[in-house]
Amino acid sequence: MAKKQLIMEKALELFAKQGFEATSVQQITEYCGISKGAFYLAYKSKDELILALLDHFMEQYISNIDYTVKNSDNESLLFSFYHSAFQTVQEHSNFAKLIIKEQAQTFNGELFIKMQYYDQLLEQLILALIERLFGDKATKYDLIYTIRSFMNVYTGLLLFHNIPFDIERLSQALSEKTTVLAEHATIPFITEEVAMFMREYRIEKEVSKEEVLEIMEQKIKELEESVEKESLLLLKEEMINPSYHSAIIAGLLENIRSHPHCKWVAYLLRNYFGYEKN
Repeated sequence: MAKKQLIMEKALELFAKQGFEATSVQQITEYCGISKGAFYLAYKSKDELILALLDHFMEQYISNIDYTVKNSDNESLLFSFYHSAFQTVQEHSNFAKLIIKEQAQTFNGELFIKMQYYDQLLEQLILALIERLFGDKATKYDLIYTIRSFMNVYTGLLLFHNIPFDIERLSQALSEKTTVLAEHATIPFITEEVAMFMREYRIEKEVSKEEVLEIMEQKIKELEESVEKESLLLLKEEMINPSYHSAIIAGLLENIRSHPHCKWVAYLLRNYFGYEKN
């Protein structure tokens, strides 16, 4: 296991038990069985480690939803969207609980900015979903916040209430409710003008080609010899010297998309190559 991955996994166990503030770097290194020097070679500080954990969780969350939105047919799209979102939260429930519980006390400015950035990516995905299913409706911006509210409320139920939680049934129920609202609601509260005004205060963070290549290079170094590593090498070459047919690119993206440490770069590459299943 790579050193950074080991530290992230062990630190998360401690954070889940004690919280961010009560957990020291010394405790993390002892729990991992490594020296402080080894820790600081991987992360400059505990705050940087927490940011890395946030990135890892949100990258899984956004990339899973993005893949679902781009690869589901219209009939199952809403169900698949909700199912992907709740399933990812369930799979990473320890960190999701930690973020919700401690954000008011612990989050610094950089962490807050990161959360806003990921929130914006999620809203863009939801808007694309709405426009694909329901067209350019006057109520589409209200629908974004309706869907976000459904996700937030039921995520809280999933994480903090000891009740039977059937994700399939929930996804069906929310898909039905969203469709009813989309098809029958006619009075917008958030108009196009209001949405444009709100966008002026958004955090713009376009990922450049050079940044994507840098992320790929880091992943290539971290991965052991595997199909995923070979696919990343080929995709990197394609970005530098384009020559592959789109079907080959699609196959290479499929090779990496399920690896937990490649999901984000797969998301970035899907957007870079404009890849979407037909």
